Amino acid sequence: MRKRVIVLGSTGSIGQQALSVLRRMRDDFQVVGLAAGSRSNVLADQANLFRPEAIALARMNDASMLEASLDYSPQMLNGANALRDLVDQVPCDCVVSAVVGIGGLAATLRAVELGRRVALANKEAMVIAGSLLIPLTEKNAAQIIPVDSEHSAVFQALHAGRRDEIRKVYLTASGGPFLGMEASALETVTVEDALKHPVWDMGPKITIDSATMMNKALEVVEARWLFDLHPDQIEVVVHPESIVHSMVEFCDGSIVAQLGQPDMRTPIQYALTYPERKPCPAERLDLASLRRLHFQPPDEERFPALRLGFEAARRGGTAGAVLNAANEAAVELFRKGALPFPEIARQAERAMRQHEFKSVPCLEELLAADRWARQEVMKCPTC
Repeated sequence: MRKRVIVLGSTGSIGQQALSVLRRMRDDFQVVGLAAGSRSNVLADQANLFRPEAIALARMNDASMLEASLDYSPQMLNGANALRDLVDQVPCDCVVSAVVGIGGLAATLRAVELGRRVALANKEAMVIAGSLLIPLTEKNAAQIIPVDSEHSAVFQALHAGRRDEIRKVYLTASGGPFLGMEASALETVTVEDALKHPVWDMGPKITIDSATMMNKALEVVEARWLFDLHPDQIEVVVHPESIVHSMVEFCDGSIVAQLGQPDMRTPIQYALTYPERKPCPAERLDLASLRRLHFQPPDEERFPALRLGFEAARRGGTAGAVLNAANEAAVELFRKGALPFPEIARQAERAMRQHEFKSVPCLEELLAADRWARQEVMKCPTC
């Protein structure tokens, strides 16, 4: 029997790549639900192709346009709770959580409560609420399989040994478009500059996060929860070629790495088919053509976001929620031209320093910390 799959964030970069994988594997998987925040025209095209049982759209204003564009009559869900309702109401085996930002948190939590497999690309859910998600996963016999290329690599490499044999996990970073740029030059970079990633084809928010290295900061927090690591066991290394996706060092000095061409379809497919591996259309790696692979430490003076990620991982509690929310708000201001590029990390740090920290927060307190951080950044004097 085919496995039933819901794709949250189907119109985004990861969501569209997930659907390309699922379309090729129609003998193994059936798409039973699609969800998006907006982009109703793209969602309609996807729905007419895959014909899922239900469709969810977070923006109610676009619902009528979506419905008019469909050539069949699925169950329609819309509004602020539409993504969570989709997961709650449509039985499935796997939920691909590819919504960017806090918008995917409620649906991801519900999928875990229902004992589903979650192919997790929404790192913000783990950054904000890892302290809640991990115990819920264990309680409900759910599975969280990471889709981020770095965490997928760690997940795979960990099979080479036991958890108590881990010495260190190395998360690789491309360095983004400003690797090697002088700190003074960063003050004048534009949105267009920040969106020119040298390796990966990603959505605008994640691409800007890569440029500030906030993406890697959030991945540090995510790795802390996903793999039950102490922050001192996590290290970031800049690897411009993005061929080594991450590495695990064991207590005997052995380092196990996962290599491959930078193509998100590979970790997406692995999260869907695990523990099986199946042929993938991603370009094969030609080892003979590589010649050299480069590694270097990150420059935390020029990219202070990374330091904030380690701080949030060490503190836990509400620190991750505040870091993520402040960054999301600052990125939005930068995209509107209201904030210079280096100010993104400065605003995130200011919010972390000033917020009312809670060490063991409930979901309501995490959401309150998220709202506070967004409001605080929007009040910044430079805006």
